[in-house]
Amino acid sequence: MASWDVAAAGAVVWRPGRGDEVEIALVHRPRYDDWSLPKGKLDPGESTRVAAWREVREETGARVALGRALVQTRYRVGADRKVVDYFAARYLSGSFEPSDEVDEVRWVPVSSAELSYDRDRAVLAAFTALPASLTTVLLVRHAKAGNRAEWSGTDELRPLSQNGQKQVPPIRELARVYGADRVYSAPLVRCVHTVQPVADDLGVKVGEEELFAEKSYEGMEEATSRRLVEIARDGGVAVVGSQGGVIPDLVSRLAPELSLPRRVSAKKGSVWALFFDGDRVVAADYIEVP
Repeated sequence: MASWDVAAAGAVVWRPGRGDEVEIALVHRPRYDDWSLPKGKLDPGESTRVAAWREVREETGARVALGRALVQTRYRVGADRKVVDYFAARYLSGSFEPSDEVDEVRWVPVSSAELSYDRDRAVLAAFTALPASLTTVLLVRHAKAGNRAEWSGTDELRPLSQNGQKQVPPIRELARVYGADRVYSAPLVRCVHTVQPVADDLGVKVGEEELFAEKSYEGMEEATSRRLVEIARDGGVAVVGSQGGVIPDLVSRLAPELSLPRRVSAKKGSVWALFFDGDRVVAADYIEVP
């Protein structure tokens, strides 16, 4: 991104409406006298997802669970170019209180939403391209671990390195933003320790699953795929810790209809946010953690 860009993030905040149609939240900004989607600038060092989640709360009072990435819009604001990343966001709770920035929030059926800008209508088109109610699974590759050659114990007990420990808080924050409620992991120390703080936040135990470990995956690829689908069927938002020898192939198997890269990435500490419609993955977002 050029230094003259203004980075921002926002969301299509939705909740069930009448019948099969969902309602979305529109905000009125008295400074511009417009109706738009909630959004705002990134704070220094903040990721787009965290910024979208925070801005929704600040502008609408809503606590949300983030969903799939939608589109990115670019437009001029004076001499600057503004770049906004949008996400779907499911309403959980909270109520609106007027402020100088936003003085009114309206919940309207998505089909009758009247917005002030064409660029926002493009965001809604991306939102309505798939069902709103999807099930999320966060597939996490363990954070950086100590050098295997320098570790004298069994590989299953190799711990996270200092750099790996620094990757854990962003993963923990992502789990909060997506509204995680369950945690699973391959039974390796580095995998479990990567997702354990998420389980601690939720007050749950990490469910250890051999199928998500590299040594069990070869020859059991279909069984592992079925197990992840079963986890998705349970609803909610699950976090699943695994390894680099599992994740690229597993994602490719689960999402054959998506336009994924030929070589699916899975850097240490990265997250694949997989979005299921029933047993099918209909969207997948790759998130790198520094």
